[in-house]
Amino acid sequence: MNEFLIQAFIFLFAAVICVLISKKLGMGSVLGYLFAGVLIGPFVLQFVGKDGADIMHATEFGVVMMLFLVGLELDPKEFWKIKNEIIGLGTAQLVGTTTIVTAIAHWGLNMTLGTSLTLGFIITMSSTAIILQTISERGLNQSNAGKSSFAVLLFQDIAVIPMMAIIPLLAVSAKTPIETGTGSWLDGAPVFMKTLAILGAISIIFLVGNYIVNPLFKSVGRLKIREIYTASALLLVIGVAILMQAVGLSPALGAFIAGIVLANNPYKHQLESDIEPFKALLLGIFFIAVGSTINFDIIVNEPLIILALLVSVMSIKAIVLLAIGKWKKFPNDQSFLFAILLSQIGEFAFVILALAKTINLVNQQWYDYMLATTALSMVVTPILLLLNEKWIAPYLGLTPSTKESQEYDDLTHISAEKKIVIAGFGDFGNTIGRLLQANDIPTLVLDNDAERVDHLRKLGFNVYYGDATSINILKSIGLDQADYVIAAMDPPEVNQQLVEVIRKNFPNVEIIVRAKNRKNAYEYLQDGLTEVYRETFFTAVYVGAVMLEKLGFSHEEARQQSELFINSDRKSLRKLAKNIHNLEDYINVSRIEFAEQSELLKQKLSEKRNNPKNNS
Repeated sequence: MNEFLIQAFIFLFAAVICVLISKKLGMGSVLGYLFAGVLIGPFVLQFVGKDGADIMHATEFGVVMMLFLVGLELDPKEFWKIKNEIIGLGTAQLVGTTTIVTAIAHWGLNMTLGTSLTLGFIITMSSTAIILQTISERGLNQSNAGKSSFAVLLFQDIAVIPMMAIIPLLAVSAKTPIETGTGSWLDGAPVFMKTLAILGAISIIFLVGNYIVNPLFKSVGRLKIREIYTASALLLVIGVAILMQAVGLSPALGAFIAGIVLANNPYKHQLESDIEPFKALLLGIFFIAVGSTINFDIIVNEPLIILALLVSVMSIKAIVLLAIGKWKKFPNDQSFLFAILLSQIGEFAFVILALAKTINLVNQQWYDYMLATTALSMVVTPILLLLNEKWIAPYLGLTPSTKESQEYDDLTHISAEKKIVIAGFGDFGNTIGRLLQANDIPTLVLDNDAERVDHLRKLGFNVYYGDATSINILKSIGLDQADYVIAAMDPPEVNQQLVEVIRKNFPNVEIIVRAKNRKNAYEYLQDGLTEVYRETFFTAVYVGAVMLEKLGFSHEEARQQSELFINSDRKSLRKLAKNIHNLEDYINVSRIEFAEQSELLKQKLSEKRNNPKNNS
């Protein structure tokens, strides 16, 4: 019988049963997955894996997927807006924890400075997988603890890149060559080659992401075959994982870097949508693997050492986090929750430990100790959160604060400030979008024409490739936070499908609908929609004026802006007609014409508001 199928059945059966029980008991899915791993692992029922490390290698693809999506969310422009919070909180946590751990290991345990610093790097990392899952399940996205935890995680994930480059340099004097155990071409090379390999792999990912992935997805997008796009997304992630393994590095690190490189890519939301289902299941299997790698032989034989390490590590991290909470003036309940959320050691510890072991910075004994401590800290965290929720928070007489703070507005979602989404950017949506953008109204555009997306981004529009009828795509762009959706998809059947999806899943979003013809308009009106407009250029301008009024312009201002837009568009139309056979010239002239049009509209609006009587 096929052993792979048996293993898959055992993993999935354990996951379904244990997660169901865990959720029924109010303990969350993460704890269910971890206990499932403990039960079926080599130290209890022995259904899977005699060697826990082998299980981790087979299942870390869930973490690879997750970190790719985390990297994908790090749009450099949005990251820059909240850089102070991320850098401030992240630096305080990383420097505080690493300094304390390094000092204790170096002076208290007589370890070398390189080994001590490496242990500091390992312990300072927290579990992105556990924390993001917990924040989502418990609805902590808007709390101080949830937002601050997210900020620290972002900083930690980015900090892994320089950490992985620095660690080999700490062992540069070591005489023993690299032995990765993965058949890497680095085996037998001097340890400093590890740093060069990391920098080289990052460079390759950057070049591939910028100069190969875009044309590939553009070509795939033209096919409009959903499963091929999904296959392309998986191809990208698996390809990065193979590259990183070839040089003896972490696939998870490579996937995270690839995500960052593609963060401003027009296909990012479609990538998120396609990978999300695989990530969720594989991440659950990763948690099962963590549970199954807990080495109970070490725990039974040396329980005091493991317990002392577990308590010490989580206490050090909690003290640093409580100090940060005090510094940021969080309420007591939020400081306590913040400390619990980030007090465990994260999945990147497995990555850093493996690297440190191959270059002899960490010996086998400490490798085993830290593996057991890391896995146990992951198991303990959901239990501590449950205890906090049931007994500690009520005792304090406080409830989690959900008051939003302006400085954090962009932490929970990159699209928080985008109030208008235009689905479909053909002639109708394009006209509305240009009128709004000319008046400095931010819009987010979704379109499923890869070539059009490419052209519009060159013209400066905030446009992404994606199937707007997919609920996963709509969630990934933050449609629940939008005020209006302009439904302008082609053909009419697709637009009707889009309207149905939005009305069912996002009832608070107002829909402005483009109707292809009179019959199409009747159908929308019979369905209860009120903002229905039949398509022409002038109708699109009219809809743009309606949107301006909804956004605070007076009726007279909106009328003036639309008239100016029509007149300037007629003039630019004649200029652009001369360049339609040369795409580069067309884009350059379009950019100039749009800038002049935008400046004209702003100038006239300013004049009208400053001298209302003279412009009436």
